[in-house]
Amino acid sequence: MSKIIYLDNAATTAVKPEVFEKMKPFFMENYSNSSAVYGFARESKQAVEEARETIAGILGAKAAEIYFTAGGSESDNWAIKGIAESLKEKGNHIITSKIEHHAVLHTCEYLEKHGYEVTYLDVDENGFVSPEALEKAIRPTTILISIMTANNEIGTVEPIAELGAVARAHGILFHTDAVQAFAHIPINVNDMNIDLLSASGHKFNGPKGVGFLYVRSGVKLGSFIHGGAQERSRRAGTTNVPGIVGMAEAARLANENMQERIDKEIKVRDYLIEQIEKKIPYVKLNGDRTKRLPNNVNFCFRFIEGESLLILLDQKGICASSGSACTSGSLDPSHVLLAIGLPHEIAHGSLRMTISEETTLEDAEFVVGELEKIVERLRTMSPLYEDFVKKESNK
Repeated sequence: MSKIIYLDNAATTAVKPEVFEKMKPFFMENYSNSSAVYGFARESKQAVEEARETIAGILGAKAAEIYFTAGGSESDNWAIKGIAESLKEKGNHIITSKIEHHAVLHTCEYLEKHGYEVTYLDVDENGFVSPEALEKAIRPTTILISIMTANNEIGTVEPIAELGAVARAHGILFHTDAVQAFAHIPINVNDMNIDLLSASGHKFNGPKGVGFLYVRSGVKLGSFIHGGAQERSRRAGTTNVPGIVGMAEAARLANENMQERIDKEIKVRDYLIEQIEKKIPYVKLNGDRTKRLPNNVNFCFRFIEGESLLILLDQKGICASSGSACTSGSLDPSHVLLAIGLPHEIAHGSLRMTISEETTLEDAEFVVGELEKIVERLRTMSPLYEDFVKKESNK
């Protein structure tokens, strides 16, 4: 296998060399604990605060509104559980959508077992949450609305500014899981009416094991991890200085050339979509055709199991997925695909390809060629496909 074509950037991304270089000194040279009071710790502490400023600037936020965490799942848990606890005297109702990441859905399910009520909003066939449906779901006891910025499986970018405006009009806090969106598309927390936002460093060429939670000034949010005074006494634990520095540098680099990268990725993304639809019959594009993440391609291939597709693509050096990395190994079809109305038998045949700025049109051409052969091969082994073809020919 001479070359790997990596099309699973929604699962994780490669750390950029510039990011790694920025992190290195904080492993072996300036290795001090940034919470210490002596002079040797000053450089570590300053690097963390500079990282906070960098991330805040990208979001249009204040540095004091950024809290560092161990990743997106922790940030989602903290935002939702923290608000639920802080506002329990005001109400016990939370609104989210059926296509959220499991870090949100499972957190909401946990809260349901502890006396909270959760409304899971339906989405349309492209995965959009309707602002009108959101408004109808609001109750006097609603304390939090949590809707993801962009879906990690089908790539649909939600109307966050409009949804946030609905929340704000009713005086309800609005959280968004922006793990797949931050540093990939422009986000401004003020323009988009966002009160809390979760992100994770490894989704935009930063290191794993580090993320952040944006919390708007004035929002009451209790501590999530107890034990120390780090993160202004709201999130205990020794500060991950190298990770934070690396995440901020990755965010800075991503923001610096965002439009150029978006244009490049859209060109390759749309080529993949166009060629798959042209060369392979009985496929369905999942998610909106244009209001989707620049790097996301998600199809269902009828009469095929997605897992078989992945195995045969892997043999050709092509890395892809059939859904969220957090649910890999599950035999159940994607909850996202079921929520947009696909039947089980079609949802099982899903393939997600998430490109990067390094993915070329030549890579895309090779992938389509191999995919075409693999799909044809798998369908020849499918009795369902054989029956379907016979019925079609007798029409």
